[in-house]
Amino acid sequence: MKAMLVDANQNLVWSDVADPVCGDESIIIDIEAAALNRADLLQRVGKYPSPKGWPEWMGLEVAGTVKAMGSIAKEKSSFKIGDEVCALLGGGGYAEMVAVPYNMVMPVPKGLSMAEAASLPEAYATSYLNLFYEGHLKAGQTIYVAAGASGLASVAIPMAKAFGAKVVTSVLNADIAKSIEHLGADIVVDTSKTNLEDVFAELDAKGEPVNVAMDCLCGDTLGKCLQYMGEGGYWVVISTLAGVETNVWLRPLLTRGLHLVGSMLRKRSVQEKADLLAELVENVWPKLESKAIKPTVYKVLPMSQAIEAHGILERGENVGKVVLTLK
Repeated sequence: MKAMLVDANQNLVWSDVADPVCGDESIIIDIEAAALNRADLLQRVGKYPSPKGWPEWMGLEVAGTVKAMGSIAKEKSSFKIGDEVCALLGGGGYAEMVAVPYNMVMPVPKGLSMAEAASLPEAYATSYLNLFYEGHLKAGQTIYVAAGASGLASVAIPMAKAFGAKVVTSVLNADIAKSIEHLGADIVVDTSKTNLEDVFAELDAKGEPVNVAMDCLCGDTLGKCLQYMGEGGYWVVISTLAGVETNVWLRPLLTRGLHLVGSMLRKRSVQEKADLLAELVENVWPKLESKAIKPTVYKVLPMSQAIEAHGILERGENVGKVVLTLK
């Protein structure tokens, strides 16, 4: 089969590789679409290698059809040859086929295209993990989702809204604020005009403080805003794109019983990920099928244009997911 390898100059080269082996617990997926993640950009430059046991090439989420199944996969899953599925991977999505543990595979929600389905596993699992497992988000609470134009925010904002939360998000300018109106955030903070900490302070003073934060930016803003969170609030750090250092006021951390939490989906065990994906199918898939949550796919490109697709992420052009297709 073919897979997208990285050469010595960090070029992407569609190359011949060995076909995946179907182990007893594996499902072989004939890939039709693979969604991009920022982790792909890091992996391309050698900073985010695939975990042991996964292919060396990039790709954390795919959609396609079941091509083959191992004996245990047949026994313990409800899938059959030819089913349309999507899957969470440790790597290997930029290829014609991939072998996946059966409990990392999910059905394609009814009514979704393969490109939309490919955009679900990594982003939706990450959002669900950090909203509900780590953030303990409940209906009626207020959540701050950083970087409202990011692919992850395009999932987390509508997901939080669909489960009854009020959403605050941040953007760099008015044009970006306009581009994310369809996501339905209640408060969009244009940080070129307004300090985010002032918004946090105002909400706190009104008795409507932020209860949960899902933060991929961090840096100086984290420390400035944390002190204004609601009693028992959770600030979940998922990346540090705006800086790895901050100054934290410890007194509010103590008196308000706040929680500062670090979270990475990639570090979870296979069983933890399997449990998370099972909850996604049970709780989120019906909302996708009813259109209460709508996937945001920014652009679909053929696999042959993977370098161009990476460029979209590198330049921060996308609002929503970028997807590569093979068929």
